[in-house]
Amino acid sequence: MIEIKRNFTSILEQRLQEELNFIQVVLGPRQVGKTTGLQQIVGTWKGPSLMISADELITPTTEWLQLNWERARNLGTGTLFVIDEIQKIPDWSTVIKYLFDQDRASRHLKIVLLGSASLGLQRGLAESLVGRYEIIPAHHWNLDECKRAFGWNIKDFLKFGGYPAAAQLTGDVERWQSYIKNSIIEPVLIRDILGLTNVNKPALFRQTFELAMSYPAQEISYQKLLGQLQESGNVTTIKHYLELFEGAFLLKTLQKYSGSEVKKRGSSPKIIPLNTALCHAFRLPLSFDTDPDWRGRIFEAAVGASLCRTKGKLYYWRQGKFEVDFILELEGKLYAMEVKSGRKRSYRGLEKFILKYPGTIPIWIDQEAGKELLLAESIDSVIMNVKI
Repeated sequence: MIEIKRNFTSILEQRLQEELNFIQVVLGPRQVGKTTGLQQIVGTWKGPSLMISADELITPTTEWLQLNWERARNLGTGTLFVIDEIQKIPDWSTVIKYLFDQDRASRHLKIVLLGSASLGLQRGLAESLVGRYEIIPAHHWNLDECKRAFGWNIKDFLKFGGYPAAAQLTGDVERWQSYIKNSIIEPVLIRDILGLTNVNKPALFRQTFELAMSYPAQEISYQKLLGQLQESGNVTTIKHYLELFEGAFLLKTLQKYSGSEVKKRGSSPKIIPLNTALCHAFRLPLSFDTDPDWRGRIFEAAVGASLCRTKGKLYYWRQGKFEVDFILELEGKLYAMEVKSGRKRSYRGLEKFILKYPGTIPIWIDQEAGKELLLAESIDSVIMNVKI
């Protein structure tokens, strides 16, 4: 595998050279190269550095954090101090605020925090560190990165997702699935979510995730999800579980576009797995080759995952028998996107939506246009430069 320098690494390198003194927070899913990217930066840093990880400890404490902060201080001015999986430390944000405020005027340390479970991390940032940090997202790998690193084509990418460590196992599907389940999904569910959040029914929690992965790019009601689970629960519980999965960068739930925030929040969600490997962990990747409907769903889900990386707001739309795959609000413009995946051929939903919301920009996404999105680092620029 060729070593790839990811986009977030380049952004972070630029910010660390600035005179401005903000905590840099790198947020993203597990196993996408956050730690590797920081090791690349530390390896070329012209000055003292210290990189620690709360993920390596059974019970990280604030005392451990304070001790290592003092170690970094003692290395001298301009020290790069990196703390991985910061959200694992109880009351971490309060301690970081106190220590950072002590050093901020002197600009003694360059602080970088890494995290995988965004709900807990962003709560701590919002509660204690307002005005002191900038967020740099570290997304799942895109097609361009997988092409450069592994020589993959779009079919490989749609079947196996973009987890770099798992790429070398694709020749043995059973082994690949085992790795995705045990080395990626389970650590996220157990350590990043159950380890930080009170979940009363862990078995129901796991079942909900597996079931959600069987509905890529599909609108599904909470009641229907609930009815297919083996354990008892309620709609509020299922909705909460989906929010936890979303907070851990496993999926995105899209709400129905209506022009009304109340109706958006109350609609049935459309589930977008943020990496197609998460779907094929529970269903053989061979299904992509043999089942046209599943292949269409996976393609639409991958396109949706790319669109989730825009700076805009993403929805879907349905009115009776009419539907549009994706609705994007971006920089004051409204885009309606229909994915031509082979499952359907009618654009009547798109026509209906444009009549209802004049000024909407229609976009048809066939395999070539979808490939362009999957290859792109800046999804916003692709969308805004599209030719109608």
